[in-house]
Amino acid sequence: MSYFLDDTLCSEAKKELFTVVDWLRWCTSRLDESEVYFGHGTDNPWDEAVALVLQSLRLPFDCPDSLYHARLTTREKELILERMKLRINQRTPLAYLTHEAYFCGLPFYVDDRVLVPRSPIAELIEQHFEAWVQEPSTILDLCTGSGCIAVACAHYFPNVFVTATDLSEDALDVATINVQHHQVDDRVCLLQSDGFSQIPQQTFDLIVSNPPYVDAEDMSDLPDEFLKEPELGLASGKDGLDLTHRIIQEASQYLSEQGVLIVEVGNSWPALADNYPQLAFEWIQFERGGDGVFALTRQQLVDAGF
Repeated sequence: MSYFLDDTLCSEAKKELFTVVDWLRWCTSRLDESEVYFGHGTDNPWDEAVALVLQSLRLPFDCPDSLYHARLTTREKELILERMKLRINQRTPLAYLTHEAYFCGLPFYVDDRVLVPRSPIAELIEQHFEAWVQEPSTILDLCTGSGCIAVACAHYFPNVFVTATDLSEDALDVATINVQHHQVDDRVCLLQSDGFSQIPQQTFDLIVSNPPYVDAEDMSDLPDEFLKEPELGLASGKDGLDLTHRIIQEASQYLSEQGVLIVEVGNSWPALADNYPQLAFEWIQFERGGDGVFALTRQQLVDAGF
């Protein structure tokens, strides 16, 4: 790590910077020269600086332009500097510093017990999975992590009951915070389960999952920011598909007659396709970017012998 945000730079900033826009400009420059990795909600220094500064000041992203010229208090400056030092010197993801990430336009509490929400599945939820299901009544979210997919599904489908599972007790504690914050605890049931193992024998109109899918080679090359996240949510064996293999082999037992399985496997998608030549995976295209998400119907799984 060649760049380090030291006390001298921070002291100068606290003395010489006054307004919101001053701090946005300064943070953008420091983030740019530090070569931190962007991949937890932003993809450039400016957007990262905007998120860090505005969230630290508890300002909305659509705040009036006049507020950009407001002066900061000493404590507000110190908080921004504290978070900038952790972001640059420790490579801590921004969401772990502000404890807030957005998914499907909704705010979620996050900390280092869960992955930072970033799945392209958000786009499908916002579109009501309209290409695959019609008005589902039951949804299963496997590997819920922060609960972002489950809560977003409950938000966008007001008549749906969602079962959300995770192996990690820590993750379920975070998911509970989000379920309660969004007041969907009457329609989202959280269960600790390793895959389907603890799920009651029932069927779901839609099973959606963002399981761990990083293969061993990619795990060894991950940027420092991703190494701050729980390994349990990332790594899944040599080919990154240990859990996905189990999902494919068992999902048909938990899908309704017209049910659909949607799973994100990221860069491990070629290995998955090679493993199952008998399955006609539909690889979903996203307007906002992202790949490695497939859809399969229950009938396709049954016809392939699963």
